[in-house]
Amino acid sequence: MSQAHARLGLVAVFVSTFFELVGYFMLLPLLLLKLKGDGVSTAVAGLFAATGWAGIFLFTPFASWVTRHLGRRPTLWLSAAVPALAAVGFALTDSLPVWFALELLAGAASGLRWVLSEAVVAEFSPPGQRGRYVGIFETMVGTTFVIGPGVLVWIGPGHAAALWVAAGFMAAGLAWSLAIPKMPAAADADSAKVGLHGVWQALVKHPIIMLAGFVGGFFESGITSILPLYGLALGQGAATAALLVSASGLGSALMMLPVGMVADRWTHKAAGRRTMMIVLAFVTLAATCVVPFVAHITALAWPIVFLWGGAGGSLYTLAMIDIGSREEGITLVNSTAVLVLTYTLGGMIASGASGALLQWSPTFGFPVLLGMVALVGWIALLRTRNQPDF
Repeated sequence: MSQAHARLGLVAVFVSTFFELVGYFMLLPLLLLKLKGDGVSTAVAGLFAATGWAGIFLFTPFASWVTRHLGRRPTLWLSAAVPALAAVGFALTDSLPVWFALELLAGAASGLRWVLSEAVVAEFSPPGQRGRYVGIFETMVGTTFVIGPGVLVWIGPGHAAALWVAAGFMAAGLAWSLAIPKMPAAADADSAKVGLHGVWQALVKHPIIMLAGFVGGFFESGITSILPLYGLALGQGAATAALLVSASGLGSALMMLPVGMVADRWTHKAAGRRTMMIVLAFVTLAATCVVPFVAHITALAWPIVFLWGGAGGSLYTLAMIDIGSREEGITLVNSTAVLVLTYTLGGMIASGASGALLQWSPTFGFPVLLGMVALVGWIALLRTRNQPDF
């Protein structure tokens, strides 16, 4: 692919992913509010929210299989078309079983877009600028978590047009996906293993990098999801507790791009990335060690969650840069799928276990769990620092 086509491809992937995710993160809270307005129980509404993540988790291992059979560009088209059609389906029916099915399909397609878009950005970034472009992409993705709900609030969740506006964003994502230029066939399209076999091979090949992704998901995604509960456990009001999420998101948004740019500047890039991962894992550990003091100085919670979000997101970014620098084609899709899975698993474990520990022991059990995860990640990265390809 020529540099001009690569630039067009990157722009189209960036813009299409932005529109799709803004629509998706606008749609999910809107649907939850509609369910509650229709008298659906909180438990069922929570199960509906989890269905999208279940689609991501269940379908991601097969991203390489779909990519091999359809090709990278048609697969990106598919990953944009399914959520757009699902949004239209939500507008046309109130059937709860149909909504669950549509949410599962939308989640599966979003997982496909997540894996393939990151693999494409990492593979087709300009020489020597992979860290910059991956950092920009991850920062852009982070902004959609804020912009989507913000647009919903601006329109009004009770407005009849809100659902169609979300569908419009997703349709714009599909339109920009159609602008992605033809990509060359992956060099390993016929030789790389796909599906569960390919995912297992990628995990065995890069276990420490995937562990970094797990730690990143644990501290960026999982802990962020329970920060309002943490704030309430500290005695903060509901509004202040909710703002802790913004502090974590701000850390991610401000740190990922600079970390990616620094990663490009190392002379020995693989060793440099590993050094940065060690530092970031230690940052999560050091921040966690301060948690017991937050009960007495609640203002400490703000810099701590800022560092958790920033270091966690940056660990994921560096892991993506690392596998993108060594792999391409279907093999890169496999490795990206494993990274997404480990990141998601880290988030799921953090949100589930931390919620229980906040209820049982917010000042001891909660920080001990976080400290153990940060410590294991830091020690593993430190012990393999001279094996940057592991």
